[in-house]
Amino acid sequence: MDKKETRILVVDDEESLCEILQFNLQVAGYKVDVAYSAEQALKMNPENYSLILLDVMMGPMSGFKMAQLLKNDEKTALIPIIFCTAKDTEDDTIAGLNLGADDYISKPFSIQEVLARVRSVLRRTNASRQVEMADKVSYMGLTLDLSKKICAVDEKEIKLTKKEFEILVLLLRHRNKILSREEILNQVWSVDVIVLDRTIDVNITRLRKKIGQYGSHIVTRVGYGYGFEE
Repeated sequence: MDKKETRILVVDDEESLCEILQFNLQVAGYKVDVAYSAEQALKMNPENYSLILLDVMMGPMSGFKMAQLLKNDEKTALIPIIFCTAKDTEDDTIAGLNLGADDYISKPFSIQEVLARVRSVLRRTNASRQVEMADKVSYMGLTLDLSKKICAVDEKEIKLTKKEFEILVLLLRHRNKILSREEILNQVWSVDVIVLDRTIDVNITRLRKKIGQYGSHIVTRVGYGYGFEE
């Protein structure tokens, strides 16, 4: 993840600490905003941040409560959270991690420690997202989950046959490119299976109908083959 694209939200009721964290994180290359309460932070569109540094001991809403709200909202559930707090007992640490926090730093802490933890959490999060993305192929509201073999249009599951699914994966992976019938045959059907061109045409026709508004993106180039155009 490019630091220039990484936005961090620091939430702590100690204004001086917020300033110190903001300054040092910005020097390290991150974009940083601060909030002096959980209530203020929740109004700042937290879903737009790459990571949240969150104090526990705030009032009237604690950091634990804010984290719980974030983890229960699908828009913010995957945003990594690092708790920064003076509460350093084992029970507090376990409570924070059980809420879904990605790390826990006890005050007082050094800026270098914070920077190291931030880098580590962002690196883990980015690696996890890359793995997740590798298991999915999508175009706008059309999504193919390769591990679960599920096709969804605007989050509604669409029933496809095995060959329809494989053809659609192939077309989406080679978006804006026309694939010949031979190329589709070689990648979707076994080499020892005899398949007529008409079989591909029938599968394409069914696919167009099943994926609704996205069906028009599957184009035919007479004499050449098929493609998925954006």
